[in-house]
Amino acid sequence: MDSQAPIRVLLIEDNPGDRRLLQELLRETISVHIQLHHADSLSQGIQQLKETPFDIVLLDLFLPDSQGFATFEQLHQQERNVPIVVTTGLNDETLALNAVQAGAQDYLVKGQITGELLVRSIRYAIERKRAEQKIREQAALLDIATDAILVRDVQNQILFWNKGAERLYGWTSAEALGQKTTDLLYTLDDLDRVQPAQQQLMLENEWQGELNQVTKTGQKIMVESRWSLVRDDDDQPQFILIVSTDITAKKQLEAQFFRAQRMESIGTLASGIAHDLNNILTPVLTTAQLLQMKPSNLDERSLHMLQVLETNARRGAEIIKQVLSFARGAEGNDTVLQVGHLIREIQQIIRETFPKSIELEVDVPGELWTISGNPTQIHQVLMNLCVNARDAMPQGGKLEITAENLTLDENYVRTNLDARVGKYIAITVADTGCGIAPELLDRIFEPFFTSKDIGSGTGLGLSTALGIIKSHRGFITVMSSPESSAAASGVSERGTQFKIFLPAVVATHRSDIGPSEALVGNQELILVVDDEAPVCEVTKASLEAYNYRVLTACDGLDAIALYAQHQNDIQLVILDMMMPSLDGATTFRVLQKINPQVQAIAVSGLPYHNAKLTSVASLKIQGFLAKPYTIEELVKVVHTALQTES
Repeated sequence: MDSQAPIRVLLIEDNPGDRRLLQELLRETISVHIQLHHADSLSQGIQQLKETPFDIVLLDLFLPDSQGFATFEQLHQQERNVPIVVTTGLNDETLALNAVQAGAQDYLVKGQITGELLVRSIRYAIERKRAEQKIREQAALLDIATDAILVRDVQNQILFWNKGAERLYGWTSAEALGQKTTDLLYTLDDLDRVQPAQQQLMLENEWQGELNQVTKTGQKIMVESRWSLVRDDDDQPQFILIVSTDITAKKQLEAQFFRAQRMESIGTLASGIAHDLNNILTPVLTTAQLLQMKPSNLDERSLHMLQVLETNARRGAEIIKQVLSFARGAEGNDTVLQVGHLIREIQQIIRETFPKSIELEVDVPGELWTISGNPTQIHQVLMNLCVNARDAMPQGGKLEITAENLTLDENYVRTNLDARVGKYIAITVADTGCGIAPELLDRIFEPFFTSKDIGSGTGLGLSTALGIIKSHRGFITVMSSPESSAAASGVSERGTQFKIFLPAVVATHRSDIGPSEALVGNQELILVVDDEAPVCEVTKASLEAYNYRVLTACDGLDAIALYAQHQNDIQLVILDMMMPSLDGATTFRVLQKINPQVQAIAVSGLPYHNAKLTSVASLKIQGFLAKPYTIEELVKVVHTALQTES
């Protein structure tokens, strides 16, 4: 707006006293030149607007030919491009607020108007309307784009909705305008991810990232969204311009690719085999522990053999757990992770599967920060780097895996385009292998590029790793000294070092029950349900050893009958999820009909997030116990469930 040009104001007011007061207030103003025109009725005001251009309208809601909200509504329909400020009495503020929600730029209460307030409201309304119009005009130019473009205010109400948004979300412009984005585009679960984005937007005036959203039909989609905040002259937030691109298909293809690569390594039967093996190992592990609880009946050799049995049962369970963690896919939300746990899992896999000629060194400090991410994907990245290191040392060598806390400052960020200032976990995978030639270093992350022999690799491992780390807002650096370069420079060290940087997060950990706490029961009655008779038997014996009373059922129907008979005494049900005829989830729902307050622990040889256990998440259970479980794990989860009940 030209600061020298006068502001043309149309005052629609039938009360001579109020009109004179506003004229006097504007006449006292020296900061801006205002030309005031007036009309005594709404019809007269509309006629003047048709004949003469005005910058703004001051509108009294109660006129001789129109009363209340209808006054604003009629004028707004006639003149949508002229900003309107409504004036009202003390008793009609609610009415004025309704007008603002419907499109008025501001409202003023008679009796509380000062010259400074009046001028500020006029200028603010004009600038806000022009900013809104500018955004609308710019977005209109992109109406043919495939991207969804919308404008919302700071209360999340939608002010503009382009054709791309209609195509992506299914809502027409008429249906979307005035609605809140939080109601229209997100489920309750997804709103938690929107809040941090909103906070960053207010601090930095822009935000970019991926969001889970829903369409009109309830279909879940993922978008890559760019938000820009528009502020007024007083630096107050006004509008948010949002441009979103549908990346659902891209993400689905990436997920398929990740799954295909994993299944190439381990096969499609891992989950089913693991379930059966866990059922077999549960009684083996628990029986070995039960027998050791009565050492007076055993000679030293027998006790030692039981300890060997327990150790190897645990080892088998860990191997199954590692296979499952690698095989079950990248589905599910990110979670707070302790990197040290993943590295220890990989350490065990390496010791079991890599050639003995490769010396492994692992250095993971206990005070490592946590990260937010997908454990399967991070596991995949680390395993891929370790396998590459193994292949680079066919005659043997040294493989080092280290982790450390790092705080990156401005100096470091200036030397790495992908880095940002902040706290990181740095994981290093280093080998003493053949190294990477300098001319190949810039190409190693390209899809399908490989320096291995034909048939020895797809060339997709490092490109996949890079994509995963970037999706976790991290980055990777690499240094390599091939054998020829090391010899030429006189350096004795050769090999390759990959360093992964992942942003650290602050995690709040719930303290688990410690082994030193009293876990002995008080003769509570527990119903154990499992179609595997040995599992029932050892679970019963374990609980009885800790002063619990136990009933056992061999299937869901037997469990329902026993529970109906003893429901007043049974305080907890330990329920296997994978049973023939009547599975655990169905059995639990029937028990809930008998007693809505039934307490239960779910048990399975499959991991909690397995696709076959999707129904478990919807059950109101007190805990989940993965087979094979130790006696300590069993009594801990039972103790916790009973404590919760009490």
